Amino acid sequence: MTSPAAGHINPVIVVAVVLSAILEVLDSTIVNVALPHIQAAFGATTDQATWILTSYIVSAVVVMPLTGFVARRVGRRRLILTAVTGFATMSVMCGLSWSLETIVAFRLAQGMFGAFLIPLSQSILFDAYPREKRGQAMAVFGLGVVVAPVLGPTVGAILTEYFSWRMVFFVNLPVAAMALLLLAGELPDDETEEVRIDWKGLALLAIGIGCLQFVLDQGETKDWLSSRVIQVALIASVLGAVGFIIHVLTTEKPVVDLRFFADRNFALCNLVIAGFAISLFGGIAILPTFVQNLLDYPVITSGHLFIPRGVAAGLSMVLTGAVLVTRFDPRVLAGLGMLLTAVSNFMMGALNMDAGFWELAWPGAVSGLGMGLVFVPMSILAFESISKSRQDEASGLFNVTRQLGSSVGISLVGTWVVRGLQTNTAVLSQNVTPYNPAAQAYLAPLNLTPDSAQGAAILGQEIAQQAELISYLTVFNNLGLLALATIPLLFFCKAPKPGTQASVPAH
Repeated sequence: MTSPAAGHINPVIVVAVVLSAILEVLDSTIVNVALPHIQAAFGATTDQATWILTSYIVSAVVVMPLTGFVARRVGRRRLILTAVTGFATMSVMCGLSWSLETIVAFRLAQGMFGAFLIPLSQSILFDAYPREKRGQAMAVFGLGVVVAPVLGPTVGAILTEYFSWRMVFFVNLPVAAMALLLLAGELPDDETEEVRIDWKGLALLAIGIGCLQFVLDQGETKDWLSSRVIQVALIASVLGAVGFIIHVLTTEKPVVDLRFFADRNFALCNLVIAGFAISLFGGIAILPTFVQNLLDYPVITSGHLFIPRGVAAGLSMVLTGAVLVTRFDPRVLAGLGMLLTAVSNFMMGALNMDAGFWELAWPGAVSGLGMGLVFVPMSILAFESISKSRQDEASGLFNVTRQLGSSVGISLVGTWVVRGLQTNTAVLSQNVTPYNPAAQAYLAPLNLTPDSAQGAAILGQEIAQQAELISYLTVFNNLGLLALATIPLLFFCKAPKPGTQASVPAH
């Protein structure tokens, strides 16, 4: 694809690629809300229903690193048009599914098509706009890809509550249709290459990443290493990863080139974006269960909690991309964003059972401000030394890191909540005895004693509730500490050249 004339920005391509990216990022969160309804519709167990999410994520993570390879072979234009069409088609098939097996199969295929959308959208914008305008273009791009996933739960809750779970899939159709129309009309053809297919590398990559993603998604459900399935998957993942690394280092043209990580900025920014994804998406993952199960908020209200986060993220993204990146060191901006992410988690970690809507919403708004400050500056740092011809490959790898970080975060918080609940229940039960003055005072207004059946039941319920609360608060505080721990890594990055603006952001 040829670069545009200096100073020229094609708004149609901006809108087209943003819509393409929104397809993927919106779907990644909107389906979560509908999962219990899908489970009930097909009479599935919780373990079986999680495959609706796992199948999509595993296929997407396996295919995403191949973006550069496939784009060189068939061309960006043809690939993104095929990806949008395939994604929309599989969305329709998911909405029409007649059994658990069919929706899992369609989600698997949907993930394969969706894997290309973010990396391609990023690299198309990177090549399509002059350097001095990239910050503004990426601000608009980031506005879509950052706001969409945080608003996904709200949209999903409304569609599920007032229509049907099937609507969370059909809602993709108008977005896909508009994206296809704009892309077909404005995106120029590009050159292709005769690229040899590295079947061995492809197989090792699929085994290594696919099995790792499976372990992260299913580990907590299957009690980690006590499960033979998890043991086998983990061993396969390690062997696949080691084999893939050896293969890449000894092959002239591997399917995915890991030598990108020899670039200091790219390697460090991958570590930072992984830590950021864990801190951000780990907290987002447990927020609905925290407010619904523990604080008794209805589904719709819990969805509304994401609106302040989305609004703040959008404003922060535009301000950062259009103004701040031209005036401040991106390392400082990203560090401030990570600090706000930590503060947001610490605010959540200080709540109690009486937390009102805005006490829950304000931390989300702070987190949203942090999101905008992290994404665009990180793009400057990570891709500072990556040549234009290799943007597709680098973007694919960067997004795999983000996706794996998100999966690690979701797995970690799930494990921390469950294990913390067990530990806290045991500790509180030891301290709350029939002879405990606090327990006696708690039951006195009810004319009950701790050694009565009704009194013991009330105390047991209170212990369970407080143990769960402590568990959630501990998780939020741990995520805050992790966000703080990643900040020093930013200052080992090389400062960008003067005048450089955003290129390829991580969503």
